Amino acid sequence: MANPSKARGTAWESAIRDFTNAFLGLYKDDWRDLPASQRFLNMLDWRNVKRQAQEGAKDVGDLHAWPFILEAKDVKSPAVPTWLRQAEAEAVNAGFPYGVVIHKTRGKGPGMARVHISDAAYCRLLDTEGVCVPGPVLNTRGGYWTWSLAGFAQVLAAVRGTSTPVTQ
Repeated sequence: MANPSKARGTAWESAIRDFTNAFLGLYKDDWRDLPASQRFLNMLDWRNVKRQAQEGAKDVGDLHAWPFILEAKDVKSPAVPTWLRQAEAEAVNAGFPYGVVIHKTRGKGPGMARVHISDAAYCRLLDTEGVCVPGPVLNTRGGYWTWSLAGFAQVLAAVRGTSTPVTQ
């Protein structure tokens, strides 16, 4: 890949996908030894977290993890409010209710990445899904909440226990 930033972004998206699917038990036990296309227990399971191909003018997010689109960021300088607006627009484009941003934490594994959700989306999540989720940390100045990726994977599991995707 000629563009180093694109290569770094692709690697980060793949690390998020692999961590989340392994955490949720959606991968085979020996998934690390398999090509990406053969890692899933059931390739057609709607719960699989999958990278998305970019198509058309309307971006649909980097990864889909119903009911969230995940926007992956591997940069030094965070711009979380701007990223959240991007993630929420992409969630609308994809037909998903929530958009979150996953920002890589330098020198740490994927489980320690920061997952950000806007205050409005977090309140809607609590109100709509009706689940008790592990508490994130509020950034009062930015108006958003933050989990670790490991904490967010627990949220994802809890939310999925109460909702299923709407088929078109």
